[in-house]
Amino acid sequence: MDQLKALRYFSKVVETGSFTRAAEAFSVPPSSLSRRIADLEKTLGANLLKRSTRVVQVTEIGQLYFKQVEDILAQLEQSDETVRSYQAKPKGVLRISAMVSFGERMLLPLLDEFKTLYPEIILDLSLSDELSTLSRDDVDIAIRGGYAPNERVQAVRLMDNEFIPVAAASYLAAIGTPTKATELKQHQGLFFRTPAGPSPWLCQMDGQWLDVSGSPAIISNNGKWLGQQAINGRGIMMAPRWLMQDYFDSGELQELFIEPTLRVSQNPDLAIYLLYQKQQYLVPKVKVAVDFLVSRFANS
Repeated sequence: MDQLKALRYFSKVVETGSFTRAAEAFSVPPSSLSRRIADLEKTLGANLLKRSTRVVQVTEIGQLYFKQVEDILAQLEQSDETVRSYQAKPKGVLRISAMVSFGERMLLPLLDEFKTLYPEIILDLSLSDELSTLSRDDVDIAIRGGYAPNERVQAVRLMDNEFIPVAAASYLAAIGTPTKATELKQHQGLFFRTPAGPSPWLCQMDGQWLDVSGSPAIISNNGKWLGQQAINGRGIMMAPRWLMQDYFDSGELQELFIEPTLRVSQNPDLAIYLLYQKQQYLVPKVKVAVDFLVSRFANS
């Protein structure tokens, strides 16, 4: 027996005082509605209604039952409406995780516009260079650099993530400006620590990948602090090109032109990816956020 349907039938009969009018409200035959209520009474072991050819009367226990059922059905309808509204309109808490430097430079200005467009979405933003696992962490959207992950998520490429060697003029004046990859072994390196270890300086020579990393001066998983160490003349750093333009304009750092070209990975498809679980795209708050960010970066 579908008890919830029987409860709704019973409640409507009490409200209308008629099996016929209650049946019309649900577009079902009166006989079908009556059988459902009879099954409910049998399950409860009590008569809820007194039936006659002309009127329907509610028993004493039926009145008590109706008052309790009415509250339950009202709460259930309110809950259903909340879910329907949630699914129909972008609202609720949207949890975003992004890399610190990318978040500060690229994401935060966009989120100001996003919040204006969708005021009922509560943004919960976490900036961290640690990896987020969507299936484990309480995150709706993650933005990470690297290449498309193997975990079962949707990965949308937002932009290229080319790394280039940079250093301060003060460091180069003191140590010299390298132009060949083989010279880098004589230099101080500032390395970003990934889960797999410090990002190496790699290049291809004669069809072979070589590690030409300088001597480690500082290793950290905080890209912002590493950048400041580079500005202070502590060594050479491999950094994303999208992050460096302001430093180039101010003269705090400059790009080094090394032959062969340096890379931090043998994978040629390094990029910034927006990650989300595929089924979450059906949730309006996630869908509008994904569509918004993808469109903004496509136009940048």
